[in-house]
Amino acid sequence: MTDIVTSGTGMPDPAFWSGKRVLVTGHTGFKGAWLSLWLLRMGARVSGLALDPPTEPSLFALAGLDRRMVSRIGDIRDPETVSAAIRAADPEILIHMAAQPLVRLSYDEPVGTFATNVMGTIHVLEAARRSANLRSIVVVTSDKCYENREWPWPYRETEPMGGHDPYSASKGCTELVASAWRRSYFSRPGTAALASVRAGNVIGGGDWAGDRLIPDCVRALSDGRPVAVRNPHAIRPWQHVLEPLSGYLRLAERLDTDPAAHAEGWNFGPADSDARPVSWVVSRVVERWGDGASWVLDGGDHPHEASYLRVDSSKSRMRLGWEPRLDLSGCLDWTVEWFQRRQAGEGAAEITLDQIARYEAGDR
Repeated sequence: MTDIVTSGTGMPDPAFWSGKRVLVTGHTGFKGAWLSLWLLRMGARVSGLALDPPTEPSLFALAGLDRRMVSRIGDIRDPETVSAAIRAADPEILIHMAAQPLVRLSYDEPVGTFATNVMGTIHVLEAARRSANLRSIVVVTSDKCYENREWPWPYRETEPMGGHDPYSASKGCTELVASAWRRSYFSRPGTAALASVRAGNVIGGGDWAGDRLIPDCVRALSDGRPVAVRNPHAIRPWQHVLEPLSGYLRLAERLDTDPAAHAEGWNFGPADSDARPVSWVVSRVVERWGDGASWVLDGGDHPHEASYLRVDSSKSRMRLGWEPRLDLSGCLDWTVEWFQRRQAGEGAAEITLDQIARYEAGDR
């Protein structure tokens, strides 16, 4: 019988996470650093496996996460490295976020993208099979895992996987891997419960990745340059980084307490009204930034990127009690605030933890 949540905050439960051994792959990345700080705030014993931080600066380094958690630097494309990290962490919960996360880079490095996103996930799941105390696994993919037909309605968890570009196709393949390993190895009594999660375009403070809209905006605006925009009419499901992370944590709790009902794929997207064109987002970022900020069209030759994509999160709302807390305007306010507070000299960890606390309290 389908479980329907009729009460509760939809927020992660600190009492559940306190003392839990959690391994986060990809902890040096933007989302991984936010997740690690949130887990540490709730009292979890956090370990990580990832490459060196992918950007300079990085939230991982600025927040001093190498001193706050057990951080192992290694490549998930190496199965022995993965096995050693999982043995050392002996996790109760595994959140697999390590990936090659950029569409444009996937055109330049398709083999590396598939090696990391697909074979890397297989290495993680194979090592997880031998982890005796592991109870829950959350595999993080992307809303771009779906075969995008550019239609106006959102994709549900039962839609077919696909992908036009190497990145999207690799995420569709990762979902197929997670499904196959769940049905073949993680559905037996005594094994960990395995779920996969798909989120939209995530933004927030501390992201300096190349070829992403908000980091591109911040770099240009910090230098006093107009923001160059590639695809102003492309529509994306924008959401603050804390929105999907709260869903991943909420789902991990349910995998522990009721695995049979929750070991499947889940969408965590924003409200339909927050699927906005790139031009709308950039206009509001430059408005909030002030100081005469502006944007211009980048008319160069660019590889294909989807022009329209939304996901349906009604299952997560109904069965997990999860829902977005920030509308897109609030999301942009928090993101610009993060970077401006950092430029004013505040510590990255302090800003991030302050926003996490405000998010938990329902501050919009």
